[in-house]
Amino acid sequence: MNINKLQTFITLSECLNFTEAAELLYCSQPSVSMQIQSIEDELGVPLFDRIGKKLYLTKQGEHFKTYAEQIVNLLHSAKDHIRQLEDLSYGTLSFGASNFVGVYLLPQVLRSFSKAFPNININMNITSSRHLIRMMETNKVELLVISDRIAMDEASFEKKVFYEDELVLIVPPSHPLAGERECTLTDFANDTFIMKPDKSATRTYLEMKFQEYGFNPPKYMEISNTEGIKQAVIHELGVSLVSNFAVQQELKSGLLVQIPLADIRFHRGISYIYHRSKHLSPAAKQFISLLEQHFG
Repeated sequence: MNINKLQTFITLSECLNFTEAAELLYCSQPSVSMQIQSIEDELGVPLFDRIGKKLYLTKQGEHFKTYAEQIVNLLHSAKDHIRQLEDLSYGTLSFGASNFVGVYLLPQVLRSFSKAFPNININMNITSSRHLIRMMETNKVELLVISDRIAMDEASFEKKVFYEDELVLIVPPSHPLAGERECTLTDFANDTFIMKPDKSATRTYLEMKFQEYGFNPPKYMEISNTEGIKQAVIHELGVSLVSNFAVQQELKSGLLVQIPLADIRFHRGISYIYHRSKHLSPAAKQFISLLEQHFG
């Protein structure tokens, strides 16, 4: 079994079509079929079910895909890292970030990184925490930059908090309490709280803090990203708790008003995380160093 066969399997597992896989791999359809048959013969199990004209991964194929991705991605990373040991003018910085982190927190750091290492390609993946962790497990990214509220196996992953983020209460300028210097949570008992969806790390944290302080908002509106939440508050659909870092422009322009809370503070750590068995590339190490310098 060689890397080319594994890449063929991965490509076919993504598109589930022999003709499309052949086009993506710049080879013939019979060549794709022969490589897949060779892998199945070597493993002694079927990796695909062929039902009519449709193709499906078998249970064995689904499990094997994770290992195949790890092997192929690890080889690519190894080649990249070896070259970077001699020269940081080559290669890719590939990492994952949660929505808030990737959109608001990291652009300034990436600007500094890009200036220092202009020939290193930057590949930042912004997606859900569940997807990010899988990407790291399969070596698609070297590290993650996410909230420390996201649960993960700390026996497998190295985690370090480099920034303490504060969540602040925002209201539209027309809100009756917009002029107050300080309020309590109970002052907003009749407001609609605009929140991330249920089971998100931010939502879970906020509800835990609400429960701790005996506050139970009667009305929720769910919006899945911070930009959508800000726009909803601007358009007077409710109030929200979002990162102070994410609303600086809107606060300065007067589109939103921040109201300090007298009885509670909301803080969360932002961490960089990588697999304990992972050999980080020189580019990733330089990126981590910049994170700590910028937010230290």
